[in-house]
Amino acid sequence: MNVHRLPGSAIMRTAHGLRLMILHAEERYTNAQIDDYANLPRRAFRWRPPLRLRLRARFSHEPDSLRGTAGFGFWNDPFLMTGWRMPAPPSVAWFFFASPPSDMPLAASVPGQGWKAGTLDATQLRAWRWAALAPALPGLLRRAQWRRQLWPAIQRDLGVAETRLRISMTHWHEYVIDWGYKTTLFAVDGQTILRAPSPRGPLGLVIWIDNQWMVATPEGRFGHGVLALDHAQWLEVADVTIE
Repeated sequence: MNVHRLPGSAIMRTAHGLRLMILHAEERYTNAQIDDYANLPRRAFRWRPPLRLRLRARFSHEPDSLRGTAGFGFWNDPFLMTGWRMPAPPSVAWFFFASPPSDMPLAASVPGQGWKAGTLDATQLRAWRWAALAPALPGLLRRAQWRRQLWPAIQRDLGVAETRLRISMTHWHEYVIDWGYKTTLFAVDGQTILRAPSPRGPLGLVIWIDNQWMVATPEGRFGHGVLALDHAQWLEVADVTIE
């Protein structure tokens, strides 16, 4: 695994496992992360279905106090976070947290922030059928009538499925991602919480916590920045296995 500790962050072993910490953050990006793909070309990312990721995790704060983004799972690192690669459409299967002012509503009726499980695969051919309409889509989707008609088809073609997790983030829970050829199952403490379309591989494993926010809405609102933190926060993981 590759270890990333930007200024203001730390990673330490505990009696339970590994703790990824944001100690403080000013007006600059900071991140504590482990992954298995830094500096690799995407074609060399390690993981394809079928597999099962299982781990235990807890956070220092509940969703109303945690700041930035955090999570664990698989993605294709589309935004040049670790090493140079051409930007790419995103592909993910993960547990993901985002605090205000982040707003990334992908699935209908699921908030664009909070603690969620979900998939997205904008790399598939069927997703590209919307490319020609991309300049007009934000305007159309601002109208409720068009949004009701168009977004279910867009969501299907982008491989989007999400659900919000209504659990205590500060308590230990067992999280499982069963990534199959066609369907991915997400479970918490042995209970299946989401059946989702599977993204294609290869993808890389990532576990992280940082202080960024991002806005990307179907109606065309976009934004990105970092949050100042005056308190430490962390994600602790244990018993990470991939079968």
